[in-house]
Amino acid sequence: MKTARRLDNLGTETAFRVAQAAADWKAKGNEVFPFHLGDLNFPLAGHIVEAMEQAIRDGKTGYCPGPGIPELREALADDLGSRRGMTINPAEVVVTTGGKPVITKFLQAVMNPGEGVLYPNPGFPIYESQIEYLGGTALPYRYVPTSDGFAIDLDHLRASIDENTTAIIYNDLQNPISAESTPGEREAIAAIAQEFDLWVLSDEAYFEMRYRGKSQSIAALPGMRERTVILYTFSKKYAMTGSRLGCAVAPKEVAEAISLMNTNDESCTNQYVQWAGIAALRGPQGPVGQMLEVLRKRRDATCRLINEIPGMSVATPGSTFYVFPDVTEAMEAKGIATLADFTTEALHATGVSFCTREHFGSPQPGEDRSYIRLAYSGIDETAITTGLGRLKEWIEAGR
Repeated sequence: MKTARRLDNLGTETAFRVAQAAADWKAKGNEVFPFHLGDLNFPLAGHIVEAMEQAIRDGKTGYCPGPGIPELREALADDLGSRRGMTINPAEVVVTTGGKPVITKFLQAVMNPGEGVLYPNPGFPIYESQIEYLGGTALPYRYVPTSDGFAIDLDHLRASIDENTTAIIYNDLQNPISAESTPGEREAIAAIAQEFDLWVLSDEAYFEMRYRGKSQSIAALPGMRERTVILYTFSKKYAMTGSRLGCAVAPKEVAEAISLMNTNDESCTNQYVQWAGIAALRGPQGPVGQMLEVLRKRRDATCRLINEIPGMSVATPGSTFYVFPDVTEAMEAKGIATLADFTTEALHATGVSFCTREHFGSPQPGEDRSYIRLAYSGIDETAITTGLGRLKEWIEAGR
């Protein structure tokens, strides 16, 4: 018996492979400092838990509309619109089982087999995986280092566009590198999308996971509303990663297509979780601020300690909960040639577990530096200090 050939094009979220290696090492009795997976070790806020439990007690456990219950679509339209300076009609909101399905359903709605889709590299690996799985041509665009992080190489992006290019995936406040667009960069992406008549998926999973400034959506720029689909998730802001709740905000024809896919794929999103989502949006926001303050302290500790390690350096990002340090000289000091070996040896020597640049797309021509990604969302400050202290001692010991 044979399986479908399309499975050969299906990638994965490679951070879970690192998680398995860390789990195996821990199962052997070793201490592990989990910087590898962007989960959150914060409990659900009490009012969200109560809303979910009350919905179950009230019998809201059966089928519901495929696009989402009207009350949640209205709450999302109000909240997302007010925070982005946009007026959103609830009919443009389609509830999904987390933010990730929006990637697949966006591509199914706008991309034909053989058409090209631009995506960030390094970037969330599911972008490339789904483009290729669905028969499209994955067109990576790259970032270049700056004094305070990274910026999109706009010349490289533009040069990647041809007559078959149909869409661009844009992830401002970016995973894994925490890059945040300047207003000028965001406007340049919008101008390119309009010049070449491209659909845009604006992945806004980290829209409110920020420590300074205010987020802006590319969808709010002139001429962008009718070509942009916003990906939103409850996973980050409300620490609801396991609840699997998100939405797409899309032009009418795309919203209707995604609603139809919902009906075909999973019928509907869990109803009582949707009621919890309403409580999250309309209820007290104090827990969000408290979580961000804890994350800020973790970020500061992580960046300070990384910059104390010989051969490692990182700028302090203003958003998300990742850092992407340059480890080129540290690897040279240890006599380690590959990021894969660096990951394994660091885990076994120190217990520190992390992903690398290679978990977020293949390195592109011209890249000559080595990077790792550390997530501080699921590790307490004490463990951050201990783990990175051990990493420093190991690096300082040399070969």
